Amino acid sequence: MLYHTLLILSSVVLSSCDVSHLQLQEDHTTEPPPPKPYVFSYTAGRYPGHADRQHTEVSDGSGVIRGSFSYVDPRQKVRTVDYIADKEGFHPILNDAPPEHPADSESVAQAKDKHYRLYAKIAEEHAHQPHPLGDSTPRQSAAVALASAKHAQLFKVIAEQHARIAAEREALQREEEEKQNLQELGH
Repeated sequence: MLYHTLLILSSVVLSSCDVSHLQLQEDHTTEPPPPKPYVFSYTAGRYPGHADRQHTEVSDGSGVIRGSFSYVDPRQKVRTVDYIADKEGFHPILNDAPPEHPADSESVAQAKDKHYRLYAKIAEEHAHQPHPLGDSTPRQSAAVALASAKHAQLFKVIAEQHARIAAEREALQREEEEKQNLQELGH
């Protein structure tokens, strides 16, 4: 009861509070402060004494930001990106061009050549004869035919068992309904 009384009392007190000062005023009496220039920098690493990334940024307060960040790429090479951010967007300037793709080894070059020759041969065959003649259905191997026959036999056995169970349930349900009818007539 005390809880309900306190709840009602607190809702009455809160509803009578003047909150008009919390409304946003349309007229701003003070101008926003001028932009402030700033500088920040940090260096970080995965464990103490190890640095694998850094970031430095400078703003002159006019909306133009200049910065630079560095990181260690997966090849353990330091990558540095200088950038300028202004009203037009973010403009990165890469200091190092990304690495070239590695050259193919002799075995990779031979495998690619074989693949391209085989692809060209198949494309040529399909250009002359896009649809193979005759029966295009896949043929079953002996193992697949045996597994298919086994599956069909198991499916037949399971279907027979389900039919038997359904017939038993139906018979039990009829017996139950007959018992209920007899009980209703007996009362």
